[in-house]
Parts: sequence; C-alpha cells; structure tokens
Amino acid sequence: MTRVAAVVLAAGEASRFGSPKQLVLLPEVLARLAESPVDEIVVVEGAHRLDPPSNTVLQGIPARLVSCPEWALGQGASLRCGLGALGDDVSAAVVVLADGPDLAPAAVQRVLEAWNATATPVIAASYGGGRGHPLVLARAAWADVPDEGLRGREVLLVPCDDLGAPGDVDTPADLPQRLR
Repeated sequence: MTRVAAVVLAAGEASRFGSPKQLVLLPEVLARLAESPVDEIVVVEGAHRLDPPSNTVLQGIPARLVSCPEWALGQGASLRCGLGALGDDVSAAVVVLADGPDLAPAAVQRVLEAWNATATPVIAASYGGGRGHPLVLARAAWADVPDEGLRGREVLLVPCDDLGAPGDVDTPADLPQRLR
C-alpha cells in the first residue's frame, strides 16, 4: 500500500507580515489537509515555535511538528527537514505552504491522481498556467533538494484553475477576510 504524507513548510521568518503569520494561517491549512487523501501531516517549523503540540491527530490523520535548525538556508532546507522526518513506507510527499489558507483538498487529490497515473517524480498544481502548490514529490526525487527549493526543477503541471489558488499571504493586507 502506498503511503502519502503532507509536508507543510512553515519555517519562514514572516518578516513582511510583521509577526509569525504561521500562527494565524496554519490551522486553516491543516484543516484543509485533513480533508485530503494524505496519511500523515508533518509541519516544518523554524524561525518561530508553532502549535499544534508535537503529536496530534486531525480528523484521524496523524500530524506532528518537525523543527528545522537550517530553515534560514531556504525553503529547500526546510523541505529536506520535513522529508527526512518521514518513514521509509512513505512513497510521496505532498508539499504545501503554510501561507496558503485557501488550499483546496480537491487540488491535493488531483495532483496525487496525476502522480499515480504517470509516476512522474515531481507534479505541481497550476493556476492560470503558472506553477503553484500543492506539489507532489515522489521519494525518488527527495535526495537532491537544493537550499533554494524546487522552483528550477522540471515538473508536470496539473491545471487546478477551477479549484482556486491556495493563496499567498505575505502581509496582513493579504489575509482573507474570514481570518482577520
């Protein structure tokens, strides 16, 4: 049986936001992941200590925090910390950002279906033709994640325009009204 884990990158400093935006946005992202077809959730913290407690369960899905001392090196370093915390039985990771509170569980489903159908090692949702999240990373692609992340990596894009982009909250003005 194939196990899939979600890795939530929440290690950044949030300097443009002015405070740890992860504390505001993470509950929404986790709730949406709990509605998606993943077997576990790993949240990578770095610049700020986050909640939930280190081990919890969200709608039956185990969730835990992983601390990443190298977070300042870049998103890739945080991703490596999250991937390194996954068990040998995990075949793929669904990578999402903690600052995307509008993540559609159906987008996670769609990129996972594309991964299952094609066995392509890196698959990303696209919105308006542009690459976005969630991103599926097969275990075969975990070994060489650079500090700057996977933006330079060739990917198969899966259109998710009809589901809406997950958002990208950089400043308080970017917060959806429901989270203000």
